[in-house]
Amino acid sequence: MADRTKALIVILVLIIVVLVGVVTFTFLIKPKVTGYTTNLQIEGANLALTQVLGVVAQCQPFPINVGNQTITLVALECIQAAQQQAQTQQATQ
Repeated sequence: MADRTKALIVILVLIIVVLVGVVTFTFLIKPKVTGYTTNLQIEGANLALTQVLGVVAQCQPFPINVGNQTITLVALECIQAAQQQAQTQQATQ
């Protein structure tokens, strides 16, 4: 009878340890890992956007492929400068 009681206590302790481990992982470890991953994804997206905007700011077109379409980014100031230059050339001719 004492062996059964000891075995039951050991099994119950193991179940409690497993449940504490599951709860700890679910509420403490997993959110931290997910938050770290999300922060790295945001940092990568910001870095890519900064590089794209750097290219566009130098009046260079930047093509982006979306499915089977291509969108070309160009800085608005560059377009306006080209239009003003074209108007100036027409006025001088």
